[in-house]
Amino acid sequence: MGNRRTARLGTALALAGGALLAGLVLHGSPAPVAAADVVVPIAANGKSSGLRVPRFVSLKSDKVNVRRGPSTDQSIVWVFSRAGLPVEVIAEFENWRRVRDSEGADGWVFHSLLSGRRTVLVSPWSKGKQTPVSIPLHSSRSAGSGVVAQLQPGVLGDLVECDGSWCELSVGNYSGYVQQEKLWGVYRDEKFE
Repeated sequence: MGNRRTARLGTALALAGGALLAGLVLHGSPAPVAAADVVVPIAANGKSSGLRVPRFVSLKSDKVNVRRGPSTDQSIVWVFSRAGLPVEVIAEFENWRRVRDSEGADGWVFHSLLSGRRTVLVSPWSKGKQTPVSIPLHSSRSAGSGVVAQLQPGVLGDLVECDGSWCELSVGNYSGYVQQEKLWGVYRDEKFE
């Protein structure tokens, strides 16, 4: 009898600890982190879309309302105002997607305001620092290759492909390669074609 009660108590504590951890992960407001510090969560297919969750997508419009919950009855907590901005889908509920931005803020967006087009932000975690560090856009997948342009933190680029270490980007009239760890909008070691 004592062992059964201890086992039930241990299971209850484990479940409560898991729920607390999940609550911290889903509801916390983490500080921006470098791409290299991001651990890719175990992906599952979303029940609503059948697509992988989590995944990166981009905004279709210059005005996207972010709501507290998955309904138009829920209050708008902020408005995205930049088409093409990458966001991470972290949950789904019917036609709503819970998204997280590069600063760690999250909320609910109606699915039709999102696009499967992949974009990235260049080292957004270093934007606003006293001495921002520009990121070289290389002519090939090598740190020793020529530099096509210097990209400032927060620059938005179209993702062409990634091999797990380097990503090919198109930024305005320039195209080239950036080390994957310097980008937000692609997972560490993710391969994308």
